[in-house]
Amino acid sequence: MIKVAFQGERGAFSEDAIAKFFESKDVITMPQRSFADVVAAVAGGRADYGVLPVENSIAGRVVDSERAMEGSALTHVGEVTVPIEHCLLAVRGGSLEEVSRAMSHPVALAQCTKFFSANSAVKPVIAYDTAGAAREVAASGDVTLAAIAARRAAVIYGLEILVERIEDRADNETRFVVLTK
Repeated sequence: MIKVAFQGERGAFSEDAIAKFFESKDVITMPQRSFADVVAAVAGGRADYGVLPVENSIAGRVVDSERAMEGSALTHVGEVTVPIEHCLLAVRGGSLEEVSRAMSHPVALAQCTKFFSANSAVKPVIAYDTAGAAREVAASGDVTLAAIAARRAAVIYGLEILVERIEDRADNETRFVVLTK
């Protein structure tokens, strides 16, 4: 089994990148709190590979990811581009009219500015991860709190999709790099 570290929780877009890059191989995904934790897991031998986002077609460079890689002795062994389709997720029975806050990673929030402009009653809230925000919304049970995350995160955390495809552009995608020792 190949161990692959990624930033975030299960259901993050980085997991989609892992599935796409490692296609038919047996992989154990290893959620990490930060981009630096991904680099440390690979450098320390706890993971065979790490996957980090480096560029989004709407938001641009993922600076925090670049900073985490600076000075590391890890090697880029590949890259993969993943289409990014953001959904507004809420607890079952919730509605868009009840939502006052939407949590997500800052890069994801930056990809959904048109949604926030059209829904001014919904305020963006920074979270460390898209899927982590979904997990937090599910745990809260609060109908006024939503997450911006992948459709798969809704399935994993038992959330309802209130609005699909809220990213600013339909051609939204993120490029990920694959790192190893």
